[in-house]
Amino acid sequence: ITAEFQDFYLVNVYTPNSKRELERLEYRMEWEDDFRGFLKNLESKKPVIVCGDLNVAHKEIDLKNPKSNRRNAGFTDEERAKMSILLDSGFTDTFRYFYPNKEGAYTWWSYMGKARANNTGWRIDYFLCSKALDSKLLDATIYPEILGSDHCPVGLEINAH
Repeated sequence: ITAEFQDFYLVNVYTPNSKRELERLEYRMEWEDDFRGFLKNLESKKPVIVCGDLNVAHKEIDLKNPKSNRRNAGFTDEERAKMSILLDSGFTDTFRYFYPNKEGAYTWWSYMGKARANNTGWRIDYFLCSKALDSKLLDATIYPEILGSDHCPVGLEINAH
């Protein structure tokens, strides 16, 4: 969903999951390229803010058990590389902008094995923004205390003036 505001576009997205056995990984890779192209086209007009479930834990710090999750959907080298390409194309991971080394900051937990109670999670929900907005960023927040889903809300505070 894309909303146009005076000074930026706001894009809300649910990125397709690669699924068990990575049966949709090839589709996901094509989708990533198309989505990046869509964002860059918008960005040619004005800055872009992206929020939503990107279904990827970008770095090892973004999930509790990186070693045992290698090659699992959401933590394949391919998915992580596409996230790097997106960021390198001119977008900022706003949470890591403010908290580059913060561990245990997750936005999704499995319903199995008391994962949420044990904070065995993944950070797969993001606010990204065009680098042109970096100077306007005030804070990025994860709200793990808000229950009701296997995900928690994320927030972005930005100086829009």
